[in-house]
Amino acid sequence: MNASVRLPVVFTAQSKVFFYCRDAVCEFVFKRNAIPVNPFRVFEYFLGDRVDRNLVRQGNNNLIHVVDELWVFGETIADGVLSEIFLAKVLRKPICFFTIDNRADKIREITSSRLYNHLHFEQQVYKTYRLSREKIIAKIIDHPADQAEQLNLFDKMSDE
Repeated sequence: MNASVRLPVVFTAQSKVFFYCRDAVCEFVFKRNAIPVNPFRVFEYFLGDRVDRNLVRQGNNNLIHVVDELWVFGETIADGVLSEIFLAKVLRKPICFFTIDNRADKIREITSSRLYNHLHFEQQVYKTYRLSREKIIAKIIDHPADQAEQLNLFDKMSDE
């Protein structure tokens, strides 16, 4: 192993419901020869609510600009994770989906052919975006990134 070789840097997106899996997620990424940038490690669970969550989300979005890829963990997608997916699509970053567990060896890839049957969304997603599950999934997997449309979806996040 050559410690000076650049490895891909991966932003690991996951719902706060799975906060307790953050170490397993990081271990999983490291074992795949990539460097994890986990928001719960960078900003430690919204900094214990010391700063506005939208500022932390803005920090996450800035990190997505810097990383090479976005890896989404968990079959249940939160509104913040969905906005990270949309941003990564606009930036044309590779996006991979995985299950989530508190043991790295139990995490599995969710292939694009299985996304439709496996992805679910937290209730806040429907309130924020006012789209059906089918339309949200279509925006994730079927349609090429349309920057104007995606930015409109981001704007809805600021109304919280």
